[in-house]
Amino acid sequence: MRIHHIIVAGMLMASPLEAGTLKINGSTTVNLPVAEASEILRAEMKMDIQIDTQGGSSGGISMLGEGLVQLGMASKHISDDDRAKFPKCDYKEIHIGEDAVAMIVSADVWDGGVKALSKAELKGIYEGAIKNWKDVGGPDRRIAFFNKEPGRGTWEVFVHWIYGNPKLAPQVSFPEVGGNEETRNKVASTKGALSQLSSSWADGKTVFALGLKSETGEVIQATSETIATHKYPMSRPLFLLSNGAPAGEAKLLVDFVLSGRGQALVKKHGYLTLAELK
Repeated sequence: MRIHHIIVAGMLMASPLEAGTLKINGSTTVNLPVAEASEILRAEMKMDIQIDTQGGSSGGISMLGEGLVQLGMASKHISDDDRAKFPKCDYKEIHIGEDAVAMIVSADVWDGGVKALSKAELKGIYEGAIKNWKDVGGPDRRIAFFNKEPGRGTWEVFVHWIYGNPKLAPQVSFPEVGGNEETRNKVASTKGALSQLSSSWADGKTVFALGLKSETGEVIQATSETIATHKYPMSRPLFLLSNGAPAGEAKLLVDFVLSGRGQALVKKHGYLTLAELK
């Protein structure tokens, strides 16, 4: 009985990160293979893993910096601002695969003839100068733009391509969407809709991925080849993040995701594996 009391007291004194639970938070894009890897480790190794996507990439970066999780998930690089905000966190980016951001439209826009947009056209839409699809070769319909929440990896990749630096992106007042599923559902159910989305979520049935026009007018699609070679301008790395070298159960999960079985999960969810990058 006395031993029992000692054990309980020890458990109560332990911090959440010392209590045997591996906590992970961040990108909804990275979450897909990581969540499935977690299910396997729960079943095979009886690991206690809690995984969430609150706040997307920025949420994962912040929660790791605050010591609330052992691993973050991000679909963007750690910025100098992130490191300055959390100087005590020794951020390590663990590359697990590669993805791309697509500009997706609803079926009526796609069927109306809009198959690709240029950087200038997307900038015009984002800044409110272009408000109707007829101005970019589509139907006479108002553009319903759903902006990804600033700080999301998807948003940062988009504005980095348009402006060269996310800090140069102007303040806009479009309706905002969070995770990939919410974004796809909003665009699929709204006439004239446009948004930024992980390319693997563009199913070609309810939402459609536009090509991106280069400076020379070439239309570049988000394919395995163009993402691997970074010809597609909105390709991006997928990361697990740790504070210093991962250890304990965090290392077990990282090692699993980097293993053959884990990389197969990365590919299963439509991303490029490390072996496929060039």
